[in-house]
Amino acid sequence: MTRISIPKPANIDEYIGGFPNDVQEILERVRMTIQKAAPDAKEKISYSMPAFEQNGIVVYFAAYKNHIGLYALPDGHAAFKNELSKYKSGKGSVQFPLNQPVPLDLIAKIVKYRVHENLEKVKNK
Repeated sequence: MTRISIPKPANIDEYIGGFPNDVQEILERVRMTIQKAAPDAKEKISYSMPAFEQNGIVVYFAAYKNHIGLYALPDGHAAFKNELSKYKSGKGSVQFPLNQPVPLDLIAKIVKYRVHENLEKVKNK
């Protein structure tokens, strides 16, 4: 799967629209999961990826040929190390294969953790 070649997307709708329908459905479910877990977070495009921001970036997500990537920096992945252990991960990222159900409940937990983490940073300044 390749993304339709368009310039840097202006918003998340445009980003998602650049993928085949089956991937669009997955991306929309991830997006809705993040929105529900962080209702006050604002959507944006950052590094050409969908991102949610609330007192700083909460998470990024992106679609690739064989997976959906989730980026919950700096500590979102470490806090859920056990739950994420069955997925391929790299420094600050985790890959959810497109041929398996995306763990939306886990994504929601990670997002809530990141919202809380960002709020604590603001309180401690």
